Amino acid sequence: MEMPRTARIFSLLALCSGLLGCDHATKLVAERDLGAGRVVTVVPDLLELRYARNHDIAFNALSRWDFPGKSALLAAFGLIVLAAAVAMWIRHRRRSVSRVTVDDVGFAFVVAGAIGNVADRLLRGYVVDFIHVSHWPVFNVADACLVVGLIVLGLSRSRTRAAPA
Repeated sequence: MEMPRTARIFSLLALCSGLLGCDHATKLVAERDLGAGRVVTVVPDLLELRYARNHDIAFNALSRWDFPGKSALLAAFGLIVLAAAVAMWIRHRRRSVSRVTVDDVGFAFVVAGAIGNVADRLLRGYVVDFIHVSHWPVFNVADACLVVGLIVLGLSRSRTRAAPA
């Protein structure tokens, strides 16, 4: 039995909103409970929670370049990436209107993650990070959503290309 179109759209928007809500809620808790420098060890020598303000991009790739308006430029770039992701998702939805696909789930994760980090940049001027895995930069739920979404999209696309016609 197929879902009506509005139910499909609602389910995808609910997924995206739920992921965004998780990101926002965890950032608020991290800011409140870890903001004073408190570190919570979850798994010794592997996983801890620590508050960090990220004024840069992933892996602090632009840390060597500090210039006026850097935060605004990163927010603008984030908005462009978000708009592109939404446009690709809409294009995909127009081609597969009869059902919710694995790609839709991937897009929901990517869009939720992008909104979470862009909102931080626009509202705070930085991104709140708080998850620290040993030998890895500190990240947040939005970052995890972006990575999971991109992996889902990549695997889905590679499976689609490999399938016989």
